[in-house]
Amino acid sequence: FRLALIQLHVSAVKSDNLQRACGLVREASAKGAQLVALPECFNSPYGTQYFKEYAEKIPGESTQKLSEVAKECSIYLIGGSIPEEDGGKLYNTCTVFGPDGALLAKHRKVHLFDINVPGKIQFKESETLSPGNSFSMFDTPYCKVGLGICYDMRFAEMAQIYGQKGCQLLIYPGAFNMTTGPAHWELLQRGRAVDNQLYVATVSPARDEKASYVAWGHSTVVNPWGEVIAKAGAEQTVVYTDIDLKKLAEIRQQIPILSQKRCDLYGVEMKK
Repeated sequence: FRLALIQLHVSAVKSDNLQRACGLVREASAKGAQLVALPECFNSPYGTQYFKEYAEKIPGESTQKLSEVAKECSIYLIGGSIPEEDGGKLYNTCTVFGPDGALLAKHRKVHLFDINVPGKIQFKESETLSPGNSFSMFDTPYCKVGLGICYDMRFAEMAQIYGQKGCQLLIYPGAFNMTTGPAHWELLQRGRAVDNQLYVATVSPARDEKASYVAWGHSTVVNPWGEVIAKAGAEQTVVYTDIDLKKLAEIRQQIPILSQKRCDLYGVEMKK
């Protein structure tokens, strides 16, 4: 099946972001994509100072537009993420819609991005956001898909659980920055893919040098062998790749690590 990653230019005008995103979703569908993914914070600038201003309830304006365009194009649409308001709390939330426009999954970012690299970058999502508390998977006719958002990708245990639950593709809308992006963006994706013998896709906003938070870009797809099979640069673009599940099965047969795990010595479990 064909996967499209929309590396979107995100501005401060929500209506423009929604219009641009829906236009590129239609373009991707017209080029044969059956699964289409948008980036983290696709409807608003990324930053703790923006989350409250741009936050919406779900369902709301942005997710309604996603539902409509998924149904119009008859595709599976991974709606990047938006700032979500619920019960007085804010979350960084990814929604997924099916070809009939129905909501299939809602993933709230589990691991909040609180880091301090002296002289480079300091960021604290927990100043405004609350963490999600659940894994998020959805089924398609092609394969089961697991969801994470950005910083979630650093936690190998989460990806391992998804693999144990039968996911063959992991999708991480994310916005790594100009410090962690060059260092770890591709490395983490390749690690998650090889460790669990599955496909990993990441979707970043396009880079905007004038933004208060500058995203690395480089939306990427990695196959179960750890090879980068599709990759964007920094600009707004749509990346296409064909996901070959026969190749995944062959790799798992050739190097059968999943059946060779020593569950008598160690294990990773999902607690809720």
